Amino acid sequence: MRFGLPAIEGLQAGGPLRAILCECCLSVLLLIFVSTLTLPRTVGLRAFSMASETYMSGTHSAAFVTCPNELVAKDLARGIIEKKLAACVNIVPKITSVYEWQGKIQEDSEVLLMIKTRSSKVASLAEYVRSNHPYEVAEVISLPIEQGNPPYLKWLGDAVPE
Repeated sequence: MRFGLPAIEGLQAGGPLRAILCECCLSVLLLIFVSTLTLPRTVGLRAFSMASETYMSGTHSAAFVTCPNELVAKDLARGIIEKKLAACVNIVPKITSVYEWQGKIQEDSEVLLMIKTRSSKVASLAEYVRSNHPYEVAEVISLPIEQGNPPYLKWLGDAVPE
């Protein structure tokens, strides 16, 4: 008995049956190894796919508005939420804006509003800001939300009616 195998013809070292068995064992081991690597990836992609099926890219938007100070920012944020134009407004204090206005380079300390809303509400949001903002030309820009945490995006959609 060699290598712990019975002395059967063809199983001796270098025999054709042993070579076939070794190839089969290697194939099985390789299959097991590869499947353990790809299974988590496949499951992860499937879970991501299932999560993204519940959200259509671009349904919601993040809008940005600059304000001259925190008082204006808070007033606008409260009005936006009360009118259900957005689900959430983050107020980011102390940003510095450098821009050209009326032919001169300006530098101002401002406050930034980050507004999460439905894309279908951006026009109404912009109108509300224009009507309630002290700037002659208020910044209102928006970017579509491509992906995100599905429960958060569901909450956003529930908080802002069509």
